Amino acid sequence: MTTNGKPHRFYGSMIDSEYLQKGKTYSEMPDVYIIYISETDLWNAGRTTYPVEKYFKGTDVAYDDGLYILYVNAAVDDGSDTARLMEYFKTTDPEDASQGDLSKRVHLLKCEKGGWDEMCEVSEKWYKEGEAAGEARREARGEMKAKQETALNMKKKGYPDTTIADILEVGVATLQKWFSEKPSVAR
Repeated sequence: MTTNGKPHRFYGSMIDSEYLQKGKTYSEMPDVYIIYISETDLWNAGRTTYPVEKYFKGTDVAYDDGLYILYVNAAVDDGSDTARLMEYFKTTDPEDASQGDLSKRVHLLKCEKGGWDEMCEVSEKWYKEGEAAGEARREARGEMKAKQETALNMKKKGYPDTTIADILEVGVATLQKWFSEKPSVAR
């Protein structure tokens, strides 16, 4: 069965672009490990892990570009440590101490006062960040809507499209899209 590897190619390139800055050499790029965890056996091959291995076609010569990909399947229990970890992830039972430090951390966060406080603090931070991002998106949509209304009014007054685009700092293609849409604001 052939699989679509384009998502891991994209994720790897995004990580690489963060590290390979102007003036740096390729040898300075760190190895990148991408681990995909799935609730199902995507390939129905009955394995818990599917490491991606790269070889030159027709040979047993490995190709190493520093990008390592591992697919982990949480549906199959092959008795491995990874399968036990996937089972733990499904329940995150704070009384299950089978995963060492991870189990201790889960117990702390779920059962102890200091952990609850830490979780609340982190949750509050994430909530505020999400709220701020949402507000920024709303403002951007509002600004675009105002530009659209201005463009429609300028068009009615006979301004050329290129002049409208220049004044509003939008592309002519955007204007054409706006002009072809029915106005959503009653006039």
